[in-house]
Amino acid sequence: MKINQVEELVGITKKNIRFYEEQGLLNPDRNPENGYRDYSLTDVDCLLKIKLLRKIDVPIEEIKKLECGSVTFKECMETQSKKLADQRDNTEMMMGLCEKMSLEVTDFNKIDPSLYLDELKQLEKGGAVFMDLSKSDVSKKSMTGAVIAAACFIAFMLLMIIAVIVGAANDSIPIPVLILFLVIPVIMIIATVTALIQRIAEIRKGEAYEARKY
Repeated sequence: MKINQVEELVGITKKNIRFYEEQGLLNPDRNPENGYRDYSLTDVDCLLKIKLLRKIDVPIEEIKKLECGSVTFKECMETQSKKLADQRDNTEMMMGLCEKMSLEVTDFNKIDPSLYLDELKQLEKGGAVFMDLSKSDVSKKSMTGAVIAAACFIAFMLLMIIAVIVGAANDSIPIPVLILFLVIPVIMIIATVTALIQRIAEIRKGEAYEARKY
């Protein structure tokens, strides 16, 4: 069957299906007549299993281990259960700290951050895991910089196109020269947009980002 049919049956997008193929979780046969992918009911069943496991946040690498038999399903579920329990414990600790600060601090300007950061440090020594600022905040900053730089360059190219058009209206510019001066900025804009899309994909890259869009 075709990917559109699989998309309807499984309830995940073509983009997700392609992603799982790239990750080696799915390997559909090819139609010998046209080279297109020919999905089977076995592939559909495989995708449903992947969807189930991703819905409960099982990592792609762990699913690969399941498929190749290096871990059992029981081991996988026990590992995932422990991971989710740890996340729950971390969340409960953060909730507890929030409640404590809400009772102890009434004014943001009067809070003593070092006091609570020390408490977080002690919790981390005990195994708690909190937000990784070096990863999350830097990624956001990198994406913003890339978008701003691309927007400025595109604006500059558009101004050049306008200047060329205005100049052509006032002076007699040969058609080939005019086309050249218009085509080059357009190509640069297309290239910049393409590079920006790739940059954003790199910044936001990760299985959690790609494989949760159902």
